[in-house]
Amino acid sequence: MRRSTLLIPFLIAAVFVGLSAIFIVDEREKALVLQFGQVKAVKEEPGLFFKIPFIQEVVRYEDRILSLDTQPLEVTPLDDRRLVVDAFARWRIVDVEQFRQAIGTGDETNAEGRLERILNAATREVLGSVSSNTVLSADRVALMARILESARGEAQALGVEVVDVRIKRADLPTQNLEATFARMRAEREREAADEIARGNEAAQKVRAQADRTVVELVSEARKNSEIVRGEADARRNAIFAEAFGRDAEFFAFYRSLSAYEKALLENNTTLVINPNSEFFDYLKSDTTALPVE
Repeated sequence: MRRSTLLIPFLIAAVFVGLSAIFIVDEREKALVLQFGQVKAVKEEPGLFFKIPFIQEVVRYEDRILSLDTQPLEVTPLDDRRLVVDAFARWRIVDVEQFRQAIGTGDETNAEGRLERILNAATREVLGSVSSNTVLSADRVALMARILESARGEAQALGVEVVDVRIKRADLPTQNLEATFARMRAEREREAADEIARGNEAAQKVRAQADRTVVELVSEARKNSEIVRGEADARRNAIFAEAFGRDAEFFAFYRSLSAYEKALLENNTTLVINPNSEFFDYLKSDTTALPVE
């Protein structure tokens, strides 16, 4: 009984030591076996493995593709039109031993800081070599490919692979938006003023052409009317001449009546003329005036 009681602690200690010598590597991770800080084994395949208890330790790293969202970065393209670029990257650890040497005792979070600096440098280099219109156009896909290649080469020193780089947003800085909008408004107002000026010029041409047409039509109408009036006057005079030739006394009588009509108009009935004048020849009568009832 007493011997069994003494064996129990040894059995527990043996089980504990045995368990501490076993470790499992998941398919989603990679592991390094370290002995006094030195890498003794690299376990990249999933399974059950052994290590020396209390002397060796296991450090695990992600084997999956990880995401890195960078902070908004201000870049200056060739045309000095500053842009705020927001990008993200996908990356994974490909050489876990080199990753350990580059990062040290840190984990993936420490690697993200260094990887972000690499990505920012590549972004500034690539976007700084083109104009802002290129960054904002469909050519952005080619620029992202250039950023990916540049960042991938730098990231190899960390033992990681940059799988993809994408630019989520490329906008003007907030302090530049109002100035940009003002410049756009001024440009649109200038274009509107040009269009108005061209419209006024065209309207003036149309008005001038219309005025000229009016003058020409009126002149032509007046000429035709004068011709018709002249022909009518000539015809009238011919008729008068013919009538005078046929009966001179009747013509004289007609002329006198016309003169009376024009002379004795309303508000013009006062005449200072000799009563024996020829003007009154046809107003004289040898007949006795009719009695007034």
